[in-house]
Order: sequence, then C-alpha cells, then structure tokens
Amino acid sequence: MPDTRQHRGPHPEDVRLFARDQWPALRGAVADLSWLLSRGYAEKSALKLVGDRFALRERQRTAVMRCACSDTALHDRTARQIPGDALRGASLLIDGYNVLTTMEAALGGGVILHARDGCYRDMASMHGSYRKVAETIPALEHLADALLALGASHATWLLDAPVSNSGRLRQVMQELAAARGWDFTIEIVPDPDAVLTRSEEIVATADAAILDRCGRWFNLARYAVDRAGLTKSVVDLRDVSE
Repeated sequence: MPDTRQHRGPHPEDVRLFARDQWPALRGAVADLSWLLSRGYAEKSALKLVGDRFALRERQRTAVMRCACSDTALHDRTARQIPGDALRGASLLIDGYNVLTTMEAALGGGVILHARDGCYRDMASMHGSYRKVAETIPALEHLADALLALGASHATWLLDAPVSNSGRLRQVMQELAAARGWDFTIEIVPDPDAVLTRSEEIVATADAAILDRCGRWFNLARYAVDRAGLTKSVVDLRDVSE
C-alpha cells in the first residue's frame, strides 16, 4: 500500500497511550529497564520483562526502549555533549533524517519523547522510505533558524542512500538553502552512522547507537524544538528522582 501521509502527526492510539495518566507507569518502566541495562541484561529480554510487568502496549514498549539507557551510557553521553555556545564559529555534521523527522513530528503534534539522556526522540518510522510532508519545509526553516542562532559556521547534512527519496529531499534542501542563503551541504552517503561515529566534527543526532560511539555531539533537535516552543506534545519519561 502506498504511503499517503500528509503530516508527521500522532498515531491514532497515542492520545490514550501517552496521556498524562500513563506517565507514571512509563517512567517506572524506563527506570527499571535502565537499571537492568546497567547490570548487563540483554535489551530484548529486559524490555519484555519490564513491558510485561507494567502491562505496556507495543508502542509504549517502543517508547520505553527509546528512552532508557544504562548508567554507563548516560555518563558517557553526558560527558561528550557540548553546550550551545560551543557551536559559535564551528561546523556541524547532522544526522539528517534523525533530526528532521523529530522536528517534523513536533510540528505535526506527534509524540516527542524526552529520554533519560536528555534527548528528544520521535516515534516516527520510515521503513526504508522517506515521504515529504506538510511539516518538512517548516521543520527545515526552524532548524536553520536554530543553527543561525547558535552561530554555527556551516552544516553538513547526511542523508541515507538506502532510504528511497533521499535524492528528492536533497534537491528540496539545496533549493531552499540557496533561496534562503543557508550555508548547508547535503550529502547522500551509504552509511551515515559510520561517518558520524568517525568524524572529529561536532555531531547532531539523538540516535543512541551513534551517541555511544561518536565524539562531541550537540542536542540539536531538542534545542530547535524548545526554541520554537513546540513542547506541547513532549512526553517526559525521565526518572524524576534523578
């Protein structure tokens, strides 16, 4: 069936699954999963254990998985995270789809997860194909405004070659950057993760696998979402005791 979505909005069940009365159980699940991961438990089995204990639905389990991390991962990610003022005059390497879809989801009213490591993560899933939606251009504008406010000298966006429509998105971004005077380079690469983890430049991503292996990184999606005042649909699943 072709993808006919026009917005990066919420799933029909999200209003119920991520309502405020669900937050205590979801926070408890994130805390428990993080505790198990910190003690070497395998993620898949630990998630099932925690999900069953709190009687979570599938999308809730996905959210818990995206928000939890071990104590070691939390410490290491925090140690390598840089503040916004460190970007002035610096170049940035951006995990394109990771950052863009989060901003699109925030604009579309989709669930934005506030994870244990402080990152904002969306619940969107591209399944190997990206579709431009109504929020795409506004999302790029908000991200560009954020980069200008931070004083970044240049931004290189990395798009996944295996994801269909990457070429179309690059064309849209190039045309928009030329029209607005943004200093963007947009590259389509076979494996952005490998480039991002090896780079000595500051990386912008909320991908946990990249954050555990990269050098310096900046929390761009969260900065841009907060700056735009798009926090209405943020679901804060951090442990309030931490």
